Amino acid sequence: MTTKLVIGLDGHGSGERAVVFAKRTAEMIGNCELLVVYVIEWSPYSFQTPEENAERHKRREEEISMAMSRVVEPAVAALTDSGAKARGIVRHGDVAETIITIVNEEKADQIVVSRSSEGGFTQRIFGSATSNLVMSASVPVTVVG
Repeated sequence: MTTKLVIGLDGHGSGERAVVFAKRTAEMIGNCELLVVYVIEWSPYSFQTPEENAERHKRREEEISMAMSRVVEPAVAALTDSGAKARGIVRHGDVAETIITIVNEEKADQIVVSRSSEGGFTQRIFGSATSNLVMSASVPVTVVG
């Protein structure tokens, strides 16, 4: 049976620590798949004009493509080049809720995120989102310093 680890990236250098920790953990476990996840914060409750709504889908697809090519694909490539089994996922949504959804969909066994950041993910998760992630996840959450 394959063990799955979800790695939450923030698009900054601090995410590298989570990747390194998850890779070492995967090597110790053996048969392991690493899921590199980047969440683009997005609220369905923002007020928009009809013109903005018409462009919304296109913008979301562009954001996903950009995040995949700039953040996720380089991390996945580094992992696979070193012999690890890895793939990437980019989604829009609330950071904690989206990571938990991915964990449930993928039947993942653990979540790995970094503790400090130059901005972005940590600022978003080390408030109520971190609490939500740690308190709501059905799997262990490892916060890497």
